[in-house]
Amino acid sequence: MEQLTDNYETFISFVVPQITNLERMKRVHQFMMLFATILLAGTTVFGAGSGKTSRIRIIPQPEKVIPQNGEFQIKGSTVFFIQNQQLKNIAGFLNKKLTSAAGFSLKTVANKPTGNYIALELDPTIRNKEGYQLNVSAENIIIKGSTAHGVFYGIQTLLQLLPAQIESPVRAKVSQWTVPCVEVVDSPRFAWRGMLLDVCRHFYSVDFVKKQLDVMAMYKMNVFHWHLTEDQGWRIEIKKYPQLTAKGAYRVEGDGKVYGGYYTQDQIREIVKYAKDRYIDILPEVEMPGHALAALTAYPQYSCTGGPFKVRNIWGVEPDIYCAGKEETFKFIDDVLSEVVPLFPFKYIHIGGDEAPKDRWKTCPDCQKRIKDNGLKDEAELQSYFVKRVEKILEAKGRKIVGWDEILEGGIAPSATIMSWRGEAGGIEAANQGHDVIMTPGDWVYLCYFQGDSKVEPVEIGGYTTLGKSYSYDPIPKDISATMQHHILGSQANVWSEYMYTPKIAEYMTYPRLIALAEVNWTRKENKDFNRFLTGMENQYKRLDLHKINYAIPMPEGPGNSVAFTDTVSLSFHTTRPIKMFYTLNGSEPNATSAIYTKPLHFDKTTTLKIRSILATGEMSGVRTIKVVKEVLTPAVEKETTSGVNMRLTTGTYLKVADLAKAQKWETSVVSVMSSDKFNYMTPSAATFEGYVDIPEDGVYFFNSDVDQVWIAGKLIVNNDGQVKRYSRNDGSIALAKGKHAFKSIYLNNIIGGWPSSWNEIKVNYRKSSQSNFEEIPASAFSH
Repeated sequence: MEQLTDNYETFISFVVPQITNLERMKRVHQFMMLFATILLAGTTVFGAGSGKTSRIRIIPQPEKVIPQNGEFQIKGSTVFFIQNQQLKNIAGFLNKKLTSAAGFSLKTVANKPTGNYIALELDPTIRNKEGYQLNVSAENIIIKGSTAHGVFYGIQTLLQLLPAQIESPVRAKVSQWTVPCVEVVDSPRFAWRGMLLDVCRHFYSVDFVKKQLDVMAMYKMNVFHWHLTEDQGWRIEIKKYPQLTAKGAYRVEGDGKVYGGYYTQDQIREIVKYAKDRYIDILPEVEMPGHALAALTAYPQYSCTGGPFKVRNIWGVEPDIYCAGKEETFKFIDDVLSEVVPLFPFKYIHIGGDEAPKDRWKTCPDCQKRIKDNGLKDEAELQSYFVKRVEKILEAKGRKIVGWDEILEGGIAPSATIMSWRGEAGGIEAANQGHDVIMTPGDWVYLCYFQGDSKVEPVEIGGYTTLGKSYSYDPIPKDISATMQHHILGSQANVWSEYMYTPKIAEYMTYPRLIALAEVNWTRKENKDFNRFLTGMENQYKRLDLHKINYAIPMPEGPGNSVAFTDTVSLSFHTTRPIKMFYTLNGSEPNATSAIYTKPLHFDKTTTLKIRSILATGEMSGVRTIKVVKEVLTPAVEKETTSGVNMRLTTGTYLKVADLAKAQKWETSVVSVMSSDKFNYMTPSAATFEGYVDIPEDGVYFFNSDVDQVWIAGKLIVNNDGQVKRYSRNDGSIALAKGKHAFKSIYLNNIIGGWPSSWNEIKVNYRKSSQSNFEEIPASAFSH
């Protein structure tokens, strides 16, 4: 249908030749009428072809898009006619874009002109408060909404119909600012279209937050969930409790550096206003009773044990949480919320409620007394008691609570809204009980999950969620009864920042998956089409470039960065979605003029292969450099050995292998198994394991490991030196003859980037080149 309805001329040119010459003239009119009928029936029409209608690529996809003939030109003489003064700021939003990119702004006139004007109007007949109608003719542009909110979204659609350069912060080289004539009728599927940003694990500036709000507004998202407190940092100024930021906002990293930051209340007001101007509500999150170590570091008296504590510098779940047995804990929380609530006009406050271990409560006399005095069954009901008390505190301040799905345990607070993150089960249960729900299940909406092969993507939490998988999500699970589906308010993309060490990495992980989820929440299910979305993104990438968003471009996936072979080798590549790959074999950087990858590449000599993906817009992914090395089999060592390997151990903090030169004292022993059981991140240390590994047969072998380095036959095969060793990422290979070969592994028991290497297993895996899966080298293969 898209091929037929690209535009009227395409439709006629496709259909008319199918008609015999005798019938042609009398049937053309019938087909014209059929075409018009299809449009008027409300079929979504998408301009996917060449020409002016190819610019009608709107994301999120509207309910109805009906292309018309002609175009409207916005120029210096164009004027605004604004029906209602509350729409004045929306006109100013468009004028600001025009001033920057076009070098002119539009005047507002009191009386409706006869032509070349943009009208902004309120129309109470439009039922959805965020809905709008946009009508572009050659004479005027009319945008209507029942509220200013809807008119604002009409402006966002208008901006997408203009050349992408309208997003330029400086004067753009555009000769004419034209808009294709079109009729758009639109409203959102869901009322809650959110994005969470975790600023606790890693802190982001005011300007960075504003930048994300700008992009959210472009794609009609309306809730910014600001995760402001955590074990790893307290990020909001509370004047009554200054130590929350003086102590709780900073941590000492594993490398000894101090990391942190926070937002002043003035900065928060600034960001809240910035969001409001873009019709975005900000949902602040103040975590309780768990994820509270930063607060307890500042005020340990509100814990069960009294401390002392340190702000957590590793990821994971902290056992020390707020004491639910002390009345002063609730006084503290009331005081904090008394300062938080006035900063955020949104009717909801998020109180966390997730991952709250009950270990301390089980041994705390105050908590056990609270359980007994209130006739509670156990610690789960104590958490429910805690949440219900906080709910009453917020109700008294005119706010409703939102919590993660753990607050269902032990009994849910009556007016609570649930965010279902541990899959969909919590959301299904809550909705069927009559509670409002925001769906945030990790498998679809966690943007901290890998979006490609972990070998070529930045280190992340885990999981695997491609752009296509995010786009495929439907926030209404099948197990919610039809009468309760209205309790699903929408869904939310979550940007947890444990491994997002820089703003660039955060954006790389967020985009374009956030835009896919914007369409999930806005667009009717029947109007979604992933291929159409991908085509439409070609227009959006240009706009993201102008906002300097570091969005992800799929990397070529397949072999590792080191490939040994003895005769010939064939390398195959793929990407997570359709995109062209270009490569070079002469050491130069590939670009759009380089060879296009179309089939497996064959090698019979040592070569340096460089390969990257390139979008249709010309934007390029990073370059993968793969050393393809022809080798002869490294001969085995003829030597009598005994089982086990030599271990050398030293204490101290060593961040890189070269730091071991500073080690003063080593302890030596023979171990039968290389294991992390003896190591703990609380006591930094380092170890080397040396001996021989018995290779079962001739061949090329690939190795991987989470340790810092692996040497085989005197060659460095796996090198994770100085990196976050969250996953095995740097496979290496070597051609080996059957028999014993010198082996050495180096393990630094440190914390890099919040990940303790003692959480890894100290093992080395291998596979033969003919095999696809790695397996651990058995202890019986090692000797010394």
